[in-house]
Amino acid sequence: MMVARRMVLAAPRSRVKVPDEVGRVRQEISIQRLLEWAFADECASVDFEDEGTLAQGFGQSGNAHRMLERGRLGCRIDGGGRSDPHPDADLVAAAVAVLPEGCGGRSMAVQIAELSRTRRVPDALVGRQTRCVPVATRQNMHGTWGVTETIGVVVDCSGRKVKRHDVMVCPVTYTLSDVHIARARRNYLQWRLALVELRQTFVNYNNMSRWLVSDRLPTMRPWQNSI
Repeated sequence: MMVARRMVLAAPRSRVKVPDEVGRVRQEISIQRLLEWAFADECASVDFEDEGTLAQGFGQSGNAHRMLERGRLGCRIDGGGRSDPHPDADLVAAAVAVLPEGCGGRSMAVQIAELSRTRRVPDALVGRQTRCVPVATRQNMHGTWGVTETIGVVVDCSGRKVKRHDVMVCPVTYTLSDVHIARARRNYLQWRLALVELRQTFVNYNNMSRWLVSDRLPTMRPWQNSI
């Protein structure tokens, strides 16, 4: 009895999820994980909408309008084939599709979808530095050496006998320029800004049935932690 009592006392307590004011019991999730769930797990897709396609009578209806009508109906029509994404995943995809230009617009929307499907973040070239390296190398028993070439001849008349010396150079290149590093890090910062915009969107609308977006965000400047 004593052992059983100790086991009961040591068992962790389950977290009680309290429904909100409309009866939803939702799980907290970061915006990055939410995007990965929508695009990788639920296979949602970004559907860009043109102006004038969000209401009846103006051509093909857009993604946001279809979700609005689906919400009024209270269900989705099963048309066969593969199953549709979760309604929350559709909301995520719709929010990504209408990212403002200040956050990268459509090009950033495509990048977010592609990165989320593979659960990656933009390459900020963390720990990478500009390096000067030989264009070509050769190896021998003493190690690896840069390949040199002759670009001319120097005549040395300082002694009794005229001497000629070949002028040798080693062509070099740069593995990464400062421009490439700066461009990659600007792209990372814009990606994070887009995630901040999306997180705030879901906080403001508070319209998902399964998820509650938390305040957690990716690191602001991961390259500073590597210095």
